[in-house]
Amino acid sequence: MLSYQHGYHAGNAADVHKHAALALALSYLTQKDKALSYLETHAGRGLYDLGGAMAARTGEAAAGVGRLLSRFPDGHPYPVALAAIRAAHGPDAYPGSPRLAAHLLRRFDRIDLAELHPAEHAALIEAMPASPNTRIHRRDGLEMARALTPPDPRRGLMLLDPSWEVRTEYERLAALLPQLHRKWNVGVLMLWYPLLPDRRHGPMVRALRQAIPDLWVHEVRFPPARAGHGMEGSGLAVVNPPWGLTQGAYDLTRIFEEGP
Repeated sequence: MLSYQHGYHAGNAADVHKHAALALALSYLTQKDKALSYLETHAGRGLYDLGGAMAARTGEAAAGVGRLLSRFPDGHPYPVALAAIRAAHGPDAYPGSPRLAAHLLRRFDRIDLAELHPAEHAALIEAMPASPNTRIHRRDGLEMARALTPPDPRRGLMLLDPSWEVRTEYERLAALLPQLHRKWNVGVLMLWYPLLPDRRHGPMVRALRQAIPDLWVHEVRFPPARAGHGMEGSGLAVVNPPWGLTQGAYDLTRIFEEGP
């Protein structure tokens, strides 16, 4: 998917949902003084400029983080991490999930990121803090997921966040997630997907629930960012959800249900 660039969508409402959930999960997992593995299949460039042309063209960030950030409760790890990253990179900076994860993880945790787009891969290298425990791969993310599962250390989280530009990705992920779970039964597997008017995610989620009975699903809905914008919500399907994530989901639901 070399045509996809997340800069047009960075900071949108789906990013807020996904990144807030990721921050909750990692903040809970890092409470134990044991090393973690963090893997991400579609990393993007890691750090985005919401004051740039890409964000201005779509207006999705204004309808996302610009509208929702003030609704988070004090001390929530997502706005706390965002504030720290903006203090270092400027008020228009917005961290993608790899940069957010790097802020929340410890130096002894292991990070593996996949990004196939050459320009995004180069930008990701620049955005990520230097660490001997971080590896940035220019390879297919789902192939990396198969190759590195189970990781070392075995405690950890994998974020699967494809572009969903090809319909076959839904069938591919419905088959892959149970495979990864069988190979890494203690791993937290977090799959993000968009909610579109045709509900094309439905068969995938049903297949995942059948294959993984304890699957935890959290969905939120929000108004279109602009006229003609097809995404009307955001979904997360999570295997082995940390307790902190399931408890924090109540806040996430409230944040998105408050209305305009």
